[in-house]
Amino acid sequence: VQLVESGGGLVQAGGSLRLSCAASGSISSIKAMGWYRQPPGKERELAAATSDNGSTYYADSVKGRFTISRDNAKNTLYLQMNSLKPEDTATYYCAARDRPGSFDYWGQGTQVTVSS
Repeated sequence: VQLVESGGGLVQAGGSLRLSCAASGSISSIKAMGWYRQPPGKERELAAATSDNGSTYYADSVKGRFTISRDNAKNTLYLQMNSLKPEDTATYYCAARDRPGSFDYWGQGTQVTVSS
């Protein structure tokens, strides 16, 4: 499975961005996908995730502002980010897994910078 993110950039606080993650390879094996983020100097954290059964997860810090969605016809995962805050500044990584447990496949990351 190969993952390629796009859509990052610089935005003012209160603005919106939509990240995309194009998946290729053994798509049918994917059980869950998610968006991780790593702020400067901090640990990588799971921001949002979705699984094949339709369930979703959001970190408390993004709940109500971010929406994760998946277009299976386009093999693409999205993260709609609204009401962005400076603390959302991070490198955002798309991830996927084809078995229970940790995510096995990762994209290269896309930078999101929110100015105050």
